Amino acid sequence: MPLLTGTFDPVAVVLVLLGIGALVRLRRRVSRARSWCLGGAIAVWALATLSAVAVYAPMLFWVRALQVLLLLYVVPLLLALSRPVSMVGTVLDPVLNSTATRVLLSPPVTSVLMLVTPWLLYLTPWYVTSMTGPLASVTRLVLPAIGFGYFYARLQVDPVPRRYPPLLSIGISVAEGLGDGILGLVLWLGPVIAYDYYAGLHRDFGPSIRQDQSYGAGILWILGDVLGVPFILLLMRALGSDERRKAAEVDAELDAAASATPPAAAADEPEADAPPSGLWWQSDPQLRDRYR
Repeated sequence: MPLLTGTFDPVAVVLVLLGIGALVRLRRRVSRARSWCLGGAIAVWALATLSAVAVYAPMLFWVRALQVLLLLYVVPLLLALSRPVSMVGTVLDPVLNSTATRVLLSPPVTSVLMLVTPWLLYLTPWYVTSMTGPLASVTRLVLPAIGFGYFYARLQVDPVPRRYPPLLSIGISVAEGLGDGILGLVLWLGPVIAYDYYAGLHRDFGPSIRQDQSYGAGILWILGDVLGVPFILLLMRALGSDERRKAAEVDAELDAAASATPPAAAADEPEADAPPSGLWWQSDPQLRDRYR
């Protein structure tokens, strides 16, 4: 299987050129980290749609699994970290403030879409049509769109319609990890997916159809969990920042309440915490009355 090969996808080429143009135009207006994230998203998109990965994805199950991970996880995560909504500015504010956007980009909705999409892709006729028919190019756009909505709503590094506590995102991630693991087990131990399609290719290279699917199931399960580690770390970092912000707000409220108390009122209040004067037994009522 030669690795130095590629394919031509007009839609992918146009998006790569647009991304490079945006990167060149915005590199002096954004931080270096955001530029690297945008450049990484463009590079991974090109790898998944124009390189050998795109050539062999319709032939080998494990290559298709790798392509799905790149399009559904890696590209959207890097794109969300580049904060494209902030790059556009306030043009999207009317859209973000609409009720439909609030519902569509809420963490529950985006999480359900992210969890259900791989199941629908592998266990329905969508799998074959997403590689051979007119839906192939559409699928390569749908997967990053679903992934971007997911990471955009969960990371909240960009302006979002509504903010949610990071602890909610961490809890959702635990449930999603279980769902991805179950899908990996189904593909590993279950029946062969699209057997007639792969048997009709009559390829004379690579593993057998059964082994090919087992390799792909391992990629979806193990590599998917590995790719989820940076996301969890980002959520933990956001949780720490949120806790520090709340602590700072509480401290500011207490300082404001203390400064608003009049000095005269504070002087009239009894000092409850002041230490008692004299010997210790003088403060005990019984000992004081007995020994006077």
